[in-house]
Amino acid sequence: MKNTELYEKALHWAKKNGFSNLRANTDEYETPAGFTRKDSSDAYVPDISGSRRGGKCYVEIALKTEENANQVSKYKLLSTMASIKSGKLYLLAPKGHKAYVDKMVKQYNISAEVISL
Repeated sequence: MKNTELYEKALHWAKKNGFSNLRANTDEYETPAGFTRKDSSDAYVPDISGSRRGGKCYVEIALKTEENANQVSKYKLLSTMASIKSGKLYLLAPKGHKAYVDKMVKQYNISAEVISL
């Protein structure tokens, strides 16, 4: 997903909320480090990563999707990595997507804060 307008809004939100050392999966920023699971060869690269209050946080632009197994796997992995690094996972949901993201977070027990974008 490379929706420039959503990335701009997400980066603005991150800057406004005190994130530093920002990296983003866009051309203008350095790409965040990716992660792979032991049981999979898929690499998961967060949309945005940064530091906040001494911890490493990850920010994802969360959208509705028909096939959410990959999305859930990515969010769980990023949530675990953020927790290990004293940080947090933030899921930024654009208008019309928040209810879906809230339901998914509850259904799959993902440790993340859902924010309206």
